[in-house]
Amino acid sequence: MSHSRICSPGGLSWFSWIKICSSIGILTGITSVLFLNALNYVGGLREQYMYVLFGLPLAGLLIVFLYNRYGGNAYKGNNLLFEEYYNPQGKIPLLMAPLVIVATLLTHLFGGSAGREGTAVQYGGTYADYLSKKMGLDKSQTRITLICGIAAGFASLFGTPLAGAIFSIEMFRLGKLRYKAIIPALLTAYLAHGISLLLQAPHTHYPIIESQLFRFQDIHWVILFAVLAGAVAWIFTYTGETLSHVFKKIGNPYWRVVIGSLAILAIIALVGNHRYVGLGIPTILESFEQPQPGIDFLAKILLTCLTLSVGFKGGEVTPLFFIGATFASFLSLYIPLPLIVITGLGFVSVFSGSTKTPIACAIMAAELFGPYIFPFALLSTLIAALASGSKGIYSSQKNSRFRRRNLFKEVRSSKP
Repeated sequence: MSHSRICSPGGLSWFSWIKICSSIGILTGITSVLFLNALNYVGGLREQYMYVLFGLPLAGLLIVFLYNRYGGNAYKGNNLLFEEYYNPQGKIPLLMAPLVIVATLLTHLFGGSAGREGTAVQYGGTYADYLSKKMGLDKSQTRITLICGIAAGFASLFGTPLAGAIFSIEMFRLGKLRYKAIIPALLTAYLAHGISLLLQAPHTHYPIIESQLFRFQDIHWVILFAVLAGAVAWIFTYTGETLSHVFKKIGNPYWRVVIGSLAILAIIALVGNHRYVGLGIPTILESFEQPQPGIDFLAKILLTCLTLSVGFKGGEVTPLFFIGATFASFLSLYIPLPLIVITGLGFVSVFSGSTKTPIACAIMAAELFGPYIFPFALLSTLIAALASGSKGIYSSQKNSRFRRRNLFKEVRSSKP
């Protein structure tokens, strides 16, 4: 056996891993470009013709029909990726990729409150699983390949390749990083990101936070805010669990999505505006410029959890960005941190508390807002992950007890 085969991850040669990473990265990057452009298109249609919101129940019925008729295990969404990682059996159907893309576009076109990262990691994971089955990879190799697919989806969707690679590793093992997957994940993430840049994917650009806005004496305010962000993440997780439990009592999935759709439309009518449908990117950007009303993050929590609990597709991450940014922007009236700084911290801290991926979230802050935020963001995301309790938004995520000793072990193990 050659030295390169011994030293490479999972027993495959580095040449084989380069082929695997290249295939996943290129295919996922191209898919993300097409998906982001399609998402912008349907979002524009919705804003131009707001009466399409009344078609939400019909869209829900179509999504449920497609998944019941063709989806198989795909209805499990992100949790299927966890199950496949912990016990690789090749149970991810290839149709999962087109199904989740179509379902997400329908959700956004007709006014559901959902994200897009769930879609990206699912089609990235689908491509990875399909490739591992075609190549006859063993369990260890399949796990690494699945990590690469998730890294590619996250990186190409948000334009954050380093965060995407770390997120894909960190999400599966809360107490330790899978070192043998780091290099393939990084290679795949940066390749998918490069493809998305080459094809001019419409990524959202956020303000860069300058160094003079950070002061060491503000640390105690960062700590206070991080605890509050963790509490908001707990509220989001608990609300999602509660609504899922309530709507599962409606045994018929078609009735479930119709009743849920009518509830969503009633809430939108009650609040009297459309700020909380779709991704909410304009409101996120506005949060960096002026304080937002306190109702924003609460309404987004309710509508997002309701949307995803009744059968619509998308993801939680962009809504979590919305929730974190608007919550922080509102708190800027009471916590004496610069608006742009606290909003940037909120953007990633509620996300961290909900997914238990504090290192990836801190790196994401640096990639989106500039490197000067990283020390503050790392402190905030770590505390938010602790303060949000032991559970996250992924019910199949193992080691979900986010104990203090595990968190500090992770920090130590991440040091070079």
